[in-house]
Amino acid sequence: MRGTAAGIVAAGVWAAAEPAVGHALRVPWYSDRRLLGGLFRVGPARALGIHLANGALFGLAFERLGFRGPLTGVLLAQSESLALWPAMAVADRVHEDRRCGSWPPLARNPRVFAYEVAVHALFGATLGMLLSRGD
Repeated sequence: MRGTAAGIVAAGVWAAAEPAVGHALRVPWYSDRRLLGGLFRVGPARALGIHLANGALFGLAFERLGFRGPLTGVLLAQSESLALWPAMAVADRVHEDRRCGSWPPLARNPRVFAYEVAVHALFGATLGMLLSRGD
């Protein structure tokens, strides 16, 4: 249960940081919640729910597999991000913001890639700190 709760908290920290990260990396129009909302054709509240549920599942798996600590959290979150990056090519074809021209292509956008690296690192570090070995 701790892994699930830690995953939700870590995903919430990520969601709260999205505007600042997007601004810092010069992609203020992009967020994972908006990406999820467009892919699943849901509004912002449901997209946030999907984001938090994904964090819960990641946190549950992290804990159940015996992983602990911020470094491990960062490494696993980055691995997940890298494994899913090719799916951005699908988003480029089907996401409503891409189809209407509001967003530029994502899959080859270095700023979007840097954004994903940053928010996954934040998520992983937060998750790992909440589930550190000393607990």
